[in-house]
Amino acid sequence: MYMTNPNPTPDPHDLILSELDIEADPFAICALEGACTLGLGRVPGATLHYVLGGQGQLRFQSLPPIDLVPGRLVLVPSSLHHSLCNHGGGQVGLPVCQPAGLDLDQHVARGEGSGNMVVLCSTVRLGLRDTHGLVDLMRVPLLLDLADAPGAAQAINALVGEVTQPRTGRRAMIRALLLQCVIEMLRQRLDAGDPAVLWVGALADPGLWRSLRTMLDDPGAAHSLEGLAEVAGMSRSRFAARFQMSYGRAPMGFLRALRLARAAQLLSERRDPVKRIAQMVGFTSRSAFTRAFIEAWGQSPRAFRQDKAG
Repeated sequence: MYMTNPNPTPDPHDLILSELDIEADPFAICALEGACTLGLGRVPGATLHYVLGGQGQLRFQSLPPIDLVPGRLVLVPSSLHHSLCNHGGGQVGLPVCQPAGLDLDQHVARGEGSGNMVVLCSTVRLGLRDTHGLVDLMRVPLLLDLADAPGAAQAINALVGEVTQPRTGRRAMIRALLLQCVIEMLRQRLDAGDPAVLWVGALADPGLWRSLRTMLDDPGAAHSLEGLAEVAGMSRSRFAARFQMSYGRAPMGFLRALRLARAAQLLSERRDPVKRIAQMVGFTSRSAFTRAFIEAWGQSPRAFRQDKAG
Protein backbone atom coordinates (compact mmCIF):
# COMPACT_ATOMS: atom_id res chain seq x y z
CA MET A 1 0.00 0.00 0.00
CA TYR A 2 1.46 3.33 -1.04
CA MET A 3 1.14 6.37 1.17
CA THR A 4 1.22 9.93 -0.13
CA ASN A 5 3.00 12.63 1.80
CA PRO A 6 0.23 14.45 3.72
CA ASN A 7 2.32 17.64 3.86
CA PRO A 8 4.33 17.87 0.63
CA THR A 9 6.69 20.79 0.24
CA PRO A 10 4.83 23.28 -1.93
CA ASP A 11 6.40 24.24 -5.24
CA PRO A 12 7.04 28.01 -5.02
CA HIS A 13 6.37 28.39 -8.74
CA ASP A 14 3.01 26.64 -8.34
CA LEU A 15 2.10 28.93 -5.45
CA ILE A 16 2.84 32.03 -7.52
CA LEU A 17 1.15 30.83 -10.71
CA SER A 18 -1.99 29.93 -8.75
CA GLU A 19 -2.22 33.56 -7.57
CA LEU A 20 -1.88 35.16 -11.00
CA ASP A 21 -4.64 37.43 -12.23
CA ILE A 22 -5.09 39.08 -15.62
CA GLU A 23 -7.24 41.77 -17.19
CA ALA A 24 -7.50 42.57 -20.91
CA ASP A 25 -8.66 45.63 -22.77
CA PRO A 26 -11.04 45.11 -25.70
CA PHE A 27 -9.42 43.15 -28.50
CA ALA A 28 -8.63 44.64 -31.91
CA ILE A 29 -7.75 43.22 -35.32
CA CYS A 30 -4.46 44.29 -36.88
CA ALA A 31 -4.62 43.60 -40.62
CA LEU A 32 -1.55 44.08 -42.83
CA GLU A 33 -2.22 43.92 -46.56
CA GLY A 34 0.88 43.44 -48.69
CA ALA A 35 4.48 44.04 -47.60
CA CYS A 36 4.19 46.74 -44.94
CA THR A 37 4.75 47.65 -41.30
CA LEU A 38 2.22 48.68 -38.67
CA GLY A 39 3.86 50.60 -35.85
CA LEU A 40 2.31 49.93 -32.45
CA GLY A 41 4.53 52.28 -30.46
CA ARG A 42 4.82 51.90 -26.70
CA VAL A 43 1.93 51.37 -24.32
CA PRO A 44 1.90 51.35 -20.50
CA GLY A 45 0.55 47.81 -20.36
CA ALA A 46 1.80 44.56 -21.84
CA THR A 47 0.52 43.68 -25.32
CA LEU A 48 -0.74 40.29 -26.43
CA HIS A 49 -0.63 39.27 -30.09
CA TYR A 50 -2.18 36.11 -31.55
CA VAL A 51 -1.47 35.39 -35.21
CA LEU A 52 -4.63 34.30 -37.02
CA GLY A 53 -3.07 34.08 -40.49
CA GLY A 54 -0.10 35.10 -42.62
CA GLN A 55 3.62 35.36 -41.92
CA GLY A 56 5.78 38.23 -40.79
CA GLN A 57 7.73 39.54 -37.84
CA LEU A 58 7.32 41.40 -34.59
CA ARG A 59 10.13 43.96 -34.58
CA PHE A 60 11.65 45.91 -31.70
CA GLN A 61 14.06 48.80 -31.41
CA SER A 62 16.47 47.05 -29.05
CA LEU A 63 15.71 43.30 -29.27
CA PRO A 64 15.93 40.66 -32.01
CA PRO A 65 12.75 40.25 -34.09
CA ILE A 66 10.27 37.44 -33.46
CA ASP A 67 8.93 35.51 -36.44
CA LEU A 68 5.14 35.46 -36.66
CA VAL A 69 3.30 32.42 -37.99
CA PRO A 70 -0.29 31.24 -37.57
CA GLY A 71 -0.95 29.90 -34.09
CA ARG A 72 1.84 31.85 -32.37
CA LEU A 73 0.98 33.83 -29.25
CA VAL A 74 3.37 36.58 -28.10
CA LEU A 75 3.25 38.64 -24.90
CA VAL A 76 5.24 41.88 -25.24
CA PRO A 77 6.41 43.58 -22.02
CA SER A 78 5.09 46.92 -20.87
CA SER A 79 6.52 50.04 -22.54
CA LEU A 80 8.47 48.12 -25.21
CA HIS A 81 8.35 49.85 -28.60
CA HIS A 82 7.36 47.35 -31.29
CA SER A 83 5.76 46.99 -34.72
CA LEU A 84 4.13 44.32 -36.85
CA CYS A 85 5.78 43.60 -40.19
CA ASN A 86 4.14 41.60 -42.99
CA HIS A 87 6.48 39.97 -45.51
CA GLY A 88 3.85 40.32 -48.22
CA GLY A 89 3.98 36.74 -49.41
CA GLY A 90 1.02 34.47 -49.95
CA GLN A 91 -1.40 33.86 -47.10
CA VAL A 92 -0.27 30.88 -45.02
CA GLY A 93 -3.22 29.38 -43.25
CA LEU A 94 -6.58 31.10 -43.14
CA PRO A 95 -7.92 32.46 -39.86
CA VAL A 96 -10.31 30.14 -38.08
CA CYS A 97 -12.68 33.10 -37.88
CA GLN A 98 -13.17 35.58 -40.69
CA PRO A 99 -11.58 38.83 -39.43
CA ALA A 100 -13.81 41.02 -41.59
CA GLY A 101 -16.79 39.59 -39.74
CA LEU A 102 -15.52 40.43 -36.28
CA ASP A 103 -17.13 43.39 -34.58
CA LEU A 104 -13.77 44.74 -33.36
CA ASP A 105 -11.68 47.84 -33.85
CA GLN A 106 -9.42 47.38 -36.85
CA HIS A 107 -5.95 48.77 -37.49
CA VAL A 108 -5.05 48.40 -41.14
CA ALA A 109 -1.76 48.93 -42.98
CA ARG A 110 -1.33 48.53 -46.72
CA GLY A 111 1.73 47.96 -48.88
CA GLU A 112 2.91 46.23 -52.05
CA GLY A 113 1.77 42.72 -52.87
CA SER A 114 -1.32 40.69 -52.09
CA GLY A 115 -0.30 38.55 -49.12
CA ASN A 116 -2.12 39.38 -45.89
CA MET A 117 -1.31 38.95 -42.21
CA VAL A 118 -4.02 39.14 -39.55
CA VAL A 119 -3.28 39.42 -35.83
CA LEU A 120 -5.64 39.60 -32.84
CA CYS A 121 -4.24 42.10 -30.31
CA SER A 122 -5.02 43.39 -26.83
CA THR A 123 -3.37 45.27 -23.98
CA VAL A 124 -3.24 43.22 -20.78
CA ARG A 125 -2.49 43.83 -17.10
CA LEU A 126 -0.91 40.97 -15.19
CA GLY A 127 -0.66 40.77 -11.41
CA LEU A 128 -1.12 38.71 -8.32
CA ARG A 129 -4.49 38.84 -6.63
CA ASP A 130 -5.13 42.37 -5.37
CA THR A 131 -1.78 43.57 -6.76
CA HIS A 132 -1.19 44.71 -10.33
CA GLY A 133 2.07 45.67 -11.98
CA LEU A 134 3.80 42.31 -12.52
CA VAL A 135 4.16 43.10 -16.21
CA ASP A 136 6.70 45.70 -15.07
CA LEU A 137 8.97 42.78 -14.10
CA MET A 138 9.03 41.39 -17.65
CA ARG A 139 12.04 42.41 -19.71
CA VAL A 140 11.72 40.27 -22.84
CA PRO A 141 8.71 38.97 -24.82
CA LEU A 142 7.26 35.56 -24.08
CA LEU A 143 5.95 33.38 -26.88
CA LEU A 144 3.93 30.21 -27.16
CA ASP A 145 3.30 28.03 -30.20
CA LEU A 146 -0.13 26.52 -29.77
CA ALA A 147 0.90 23.45 -31.74
CA ASP A 148 3.11 22.59 -28.73
CA ALA A 149 0.41 23.34 -26.16
CA PRO A 150 -2.90 21.58 -26.92
CA GLY A 151 -4.59 22.91 -23.79
CA ALA A 152 -3.67 26.50 -24.61
CA ALA A 153 -4.80 25.93 -28.21
CA GLN A 154 -8.24 24.94 -26.99
CA ALA A 155 -8.28 27.98 -24.70
CA ILE A 156 -7.36 30.46 -27.44
CA ASN A 157 -9.93 28.99 -29.83
CA ALA A 158 -12.55 29.36 -27.11
CA LEU A 159 -11.32 32.91 -26.49
CA VAL A 160 -11.81 33.82 -30.16
CA GLY A 161 -15.34 32.48 -29.84
CA GLU A 162 -15.98 34.65 -26.78
CA VAL A 163 -14.61 37.71 -28.59
CA THR A 164 -16.83 37.12 -31.62
CA GLN A 165 -20.06 36.15 -29.86
CA PRO A 166 -20.90 38.28 -26.79
CA ARG A 167 -22.52 36.16 -24.08
CA THR A 168 -23.27 36.37 -20.37
CA GLY A 169 -20.03 36.20 -18.38
CA ARG A 170 -17.93 37.08 -21.43
CA ARG A 171 -15.39 39.19 -19.52
CA ALA A 172 -14.85 36.56 -16.83
CA MET A 173 -14.45 33.81 -19.41
CA ILE A 174 -11.93 35.81 -21.47
CA ARG A 175 -9.92 36.45 -18.31
CA ALA A 176 -9.88 32.74 -17.40
CA LEU A 177 -8.88 31.66 -20.91
CA LEU A 178 -6.15 34.29 -21.19
CA LEU A 179 -4.80 33.29 -17.80
CA GLN A 180 -4.52 29.67 -18.91
CA CYS A 181 -2.44 30.74 -21.92
CA VAL A 182 -0.14 33.01 -19.89
CA ILE A 183 0.43 30.32 -17.25
CA GLU A 184 1.38 27.90 -20.05
CA MET A 185 3.81 30.51 -21.43
CA LEU A 186 5.45 30.97 -18.05
CA ARG A 187 5.69 27.34 -17.08
CA GLN A 188 7.29 26.37 -20.38
CA ARG A 189 10.00 28.98 -19.74
CA LEU A 190 10.33 27.93 -16.08
CA ASP A 191 10.71 24.26 -17.08
CA ALA A 192 13.40 25.30 -19.56
CA GLY A 193 15.28 27.24 -16.88
CA ASP A 194 15.00 30.52 -18.79
CA PRO A 195 16.68 33.32 -16.76
CA ALA A 196 14.16 35.78 -18.24
CA VAL A 197 11.52 34.42 -15.82
CA LEU A 198 13.64 34.22 -12.67
CA TRP A 199 11.36 36.89 -11.22
CA VAL A 200 8.52 34.37 -10.95
CA GLY A 201 10.42 32.27 -8.40
CA ALA A 202 11.66 35.39 -6.61
CA LEU A 203 8.06 36.34 -5.86
CA ALA A 204 7.99 33.44 -3.41
CA ASP A 205 10.70 35.11 -1.28
CA PRO A 206 8.65 36.70 1.56
CA GLY A 207 11.10 39.53 2.20
CA LEU A 208 11.56 40.54 -1.42
CA TRP A 209 7.83 40.22 -2.02
CA ARG A 210 7.02 42.58 0.86
CA SER A 211 9.34 45.25 -0.54
CA LEU A 212 8.15 44.72 -4.11
CA ARG A 213 4.50 44.92 -3.12
CA THR A 214 5.20 48.12 -1.19
CA MET A 215 6.44 49.68 -4.44
CA LEU A 216 3.70 48.22 -6.63
CA ASP A 217 0.92 49.27 -4.27
CA ASP A 218 2.08 52.89 -4.00
CA PRO A 219 4.97 53.84 -6.28
CA GLY A 220 4.44 57.52 -5.49
CA ALA A 221 5.24 57.17 -1.80
CA ALA A 222 8.53 58.52 -0.42
CA HIS A 223 10.38 55.20 -0.66
CA SER A 224 14.08 54.91 0.14
CA LEU A 225 16.55 52.06 -0.19
CA GLU A 226 16.88 51.93 3.58
CA GLY A 227 13.10 51.84 4.08
CA LEU A 228 12.56 49.10 1.48
CA ALA A 229 15.37 47.04 2.99
CA GLU A 230 13.72 47.38 6.39
CA VAL A 231 10.40 46.20 4.94
CA ALA A 232 12.24 43.18 3.49
CA GLY A 233 13.93 42.49 6.83
CA MET A 234 17.42 42.70 5.33
CA SER A 235 20.46 44.91 5.48
CA ARG A 236 20.65 47.59 2.81
CA SER A 237 23.48 45.90 0.90
CA ARG A 238 21.96 42.41 1.07
CA PHE A 239 18.56 43.67 -0.04
CA ALA A 240 20.02 45.62 -2.98
CA ALA A 241 22.05 42.61 -4.16
CA ARG A 242 19.17 40.14 -3.87
CA PHE A 243 16.69 42.47 -5.55
CA GLN A 244 19.10 43.06 -8.46
CA MET A 245 19.73 39.33 -8.88
CA SER A 246 16.03 38.45 -8.72
CA TYR A 247 14.44 41.24 -10.73
CA GLY A 248 17.27 42.33 -13.02
CA ARG A 249 17.36 45.93 -11.82
CA ALA A 250 18.46 47.85 -8.73
CA PRO A 251 15.56 48.66 -6.37
CA MET A 252 15.58 52.43 -6.90
CA GLY A 253 16.04 52.05 -10.66
CA PHE A 254 13.07 49.68 -10.72
CA LEU A 255 11.04 52.17 -8.67
CA ARG A 256 11.85 55.03 -11.06
CA ALA A 257 10.82 52.94 -14.09
CA LEU A 258 7.65 51.85 -12.28
CA ARG A 259 6.74 55.47 -11.47
CA LEU A 260 7.15 56.54 -15.10
CA ALA A 261 5.16 53.54 -16.36
CA ARG A 262 2.34 54.37 -13.93
CA ALA A 263 2.52 58.01 -15.03
CA ALA A 264 2.04 56.94 -18.64
CA GLN A 265 -0.95 54.83 -17.62
CA LEU A 266 -2.50 57.72 -15.67
CA LEU A 267 -1.94 60.15 -18.55
CA SER A 268 -3.74 57.70 -20.84
CA GLU A 269 -6.69 57.06 -18.54
CA ARG A 270 -7.27 60.25 -16.53
CA ARG A 271 -7.63 63.96 -17.16
CA ASP A 272 -5.80 65.20 -14.05
CA PRO A 273 -3.32 68.04 -14.69
CA VAL A 274 0.23 66.92 -15.49
CA LYS A 275 1.46 68.45 -12.23
CA ARG A 276 -1.02 66.30 -10.30
CA ILE A 277 0.05 63.17 -12.18
CA ALA A 278 3.67 63.97 -11.31
CA GLN A 279 2.79 64.23 -7.63
CA MET A 280 0.82 60.99 -7.71
CA VAL A 281 3.88 59.05 -8.90
CA GLY A 282 6.32 60.63 -6.50
CA PHE A 283 7.77 63.68 -8.28
CA THR A 284 7.69 66.95 -6.34
CA SER A 285 8.86 68.99 -9.33
CA ARG A 286 6.91 69.10 -12.57
CA SER A 287 10.03 70.06 -14.52
CA ALA A 288 11.96 67.10 -13.11
CA PHE A 289 9.03 64.84 -13.94
CA THR A 290 8.87 66.16 -17.51
CA ARG A 291 12.61 65.59 -18.04
CA ALA A 292 12.37 62.04 -16.67
CA PHE A 293 9.26 61.28 -18.73
CA ILE A 294 10.88 62.52 -21.96
CA GLU A 295 13.94 60.37 -21.23
CA ALA A 296 11.75 57.29 -20.69
CA TRP A 297 9.05 57.84 -23.35
CA GLY A 298 10.67 60.12 -25.92
CA GLN A 299 8.06 62.88 -25.64
CA SER A 300 6.61 65.25 -23.07
CA PRO A 301 3.72 64.16 -20.83
CA ARG A 302 1.39 66.58 -22.62
CA ALA A 303 2.36 65.27 -26.08
CA PHE A 304 2.04 61.68 -24.88
CA ARG A 305 -1.49 62.35 -23.61
CA GLN A 306 -2.49 64.03 -26.87
CA ASP A 307 -1.17 61.10 -28.92
CA LYS A 308 -3.11 58.57 -26.83
CA ALA A 309 -6.27 60.67 -27.03
CA GLY A 310 -5.96 60.98 -30.80
